[in-house]
This record gives sequence, C-alpha cells and structure tokens, in this order.
Amino acid sequence: MFSPIHGFKDGVNLDPYRDFMIELAEMSGEFIRPYYGREGLKVELKADRSPVTAADRGAEELMRSLIKGKFPSHGVIGEELGSDRADAEFVWVLDPIDGTKSFISAVPLFGTLIALLHEGRPVLGCIHQPVLGQLLIGDNRSCTMSGRPVKTRDIRRIEDATLLTSDPVVLAREPAARGYQALMGRAKLARMWGDCYGYLLVATGSADVMYDPLMNPWDIAALVPVIRGAGGVITDSAGKPPYPAKSIVAAGTTELHAQVIEALNA
Repeated sequence: MFSPIHGFKDGVNLDPYRDFMIELAEMSGEFIRPYYGREGLKVELKADRSPVTAADRGAEELMRSLIKGKFPSHGVIGEELGSDRADAEFVWVLDPIDGTKSFISAVPLFGTLIALLHEGRPVLGCIHQPVLGQLLIGDNRSCTMSGRPVKTRDIRRIEDATLLTSDPVVLAREPAARGYQALMGRAKLARMWGDCYGYLLVATGSADVMYDPLMNPWDIAALVPVIRGAGGVITDSAGKPPYPAKSIVAAGTTELHAQVIEALNA
C-alpha cells in the first residue's frame, strides 16, 4: 500500500528516486535549453519520419549516464537509444524531448518525460518543460508542480470542458477520428496544445481532456503517475489500462472521462 506521507509503495521508499528524478530533469534541461530556438539547428528524420536532433540524443545519453552511475542495477528504456535491462526490478523510461516538432519550431509545447517502473508498473512520473521552468512530478497518489500540489479541474460535462489533442494529421487517420471530431464540436474549447504539455495542462487544471490516438511506451509511462496523482483518470481509448497501450485518454474527472470513451467508441 502506498503512503503519500512517507513515500512508500509496496514497501519501497520512493523518496530517493523522486530526488534523483528531479536531478535528471534539471540536468537534462540544462543540456536542452541552448538548442531551443537555435538558428541552423540540424534536424534529421528517423525511420518513422519523426524528427530528431542532437538535443534529443544528447539529453538521453546524459540521463542514461547518470542512471548508470547512481543505480547500476536499474534498467533503461529510451526513445532514442533503445532498451537495456528492460526486465529489471526498476526501469527508467525516458523520452528526452516529447514534442520534437514543437521544439524544432521554437514552440514551448514540448517537454522531457521521465518515468520509473517498479516490476513493470509506473510508480513515478515527471513532465519537465525546461524553457518555462515547469517541473511536474506525480506518484499515483499526489502531484506537484515545482513543489506545489496541483489537482485536475472538477469539470464533468463535455460542454464545459477544454479538449486537447496533439496532431490533426494523426488523428484523421484513426478509427476514432469521427467520435473525437464530434466531441470537439460539443466542447467549450478545443485546441491542439498537445504532446506531453497537454497532459501537464490537464494535471494542473488548465485543461480537462487530452487524447492521443497513437502512442509508444516512452510517451505514456510518465503520464500515468502524474495524471492519477493529480486526481484524474487515464486509460487507453477503449477504457483499458494505460501502460503499455497504443492510445491514451486523460481526463480530470471520472464522469468526463466516461463521456469521452463513449464518444470515441460510438
């Protein structure tokens, strides 16, 4: 059983890992910031046609080096450099720049995702926006922004909600596109403030729903403890467990989440 006061989950003290997660976020942020908005930044395309830069690769290399030095028995799963000891009791899941398309366009709707798995379950998660200096950490029971407790907003109807998603091109290709388009028509406000920053907005009560129809494990792992810790609900688009999944729906309340799931699967 987890105690948010003492930082224990299933007999494991999470406090040292929380402190180290903050260190990873701060040091990777120091590495990333000089690349943001840099004129002539070289952008390569990976096999899936997604962009990558020296900031992505270098930040992940830095975090992997720090993890190896601090916790050599832990595993690592990273977007850019693959998996190492992915079956270990503790595994760090890294997405050095989630929202690289925003990053290369000098738009601050990106962030670094850091998660800690214990026996395959996300127990700590971090969303760090290094340009704006926002550090969001959740442990499934509580969530803080730069040390201040945050909670999701108490919105229970689509008509009162702010809905977010990441990429209209990806959304248009997915089976649930028509359902989400209908939701956007009903919502109080609908925007493309996406990638990990959309989940940050939901967790801090500035938005109410975030939907991504296509996700990878490194996109998801950190989001689960953050959204749950802030009092929200997070599942895949069918309402099933979020990690590991191929899609994600996060909402601030159970009632709102149920409406979104129903519409996506109508």
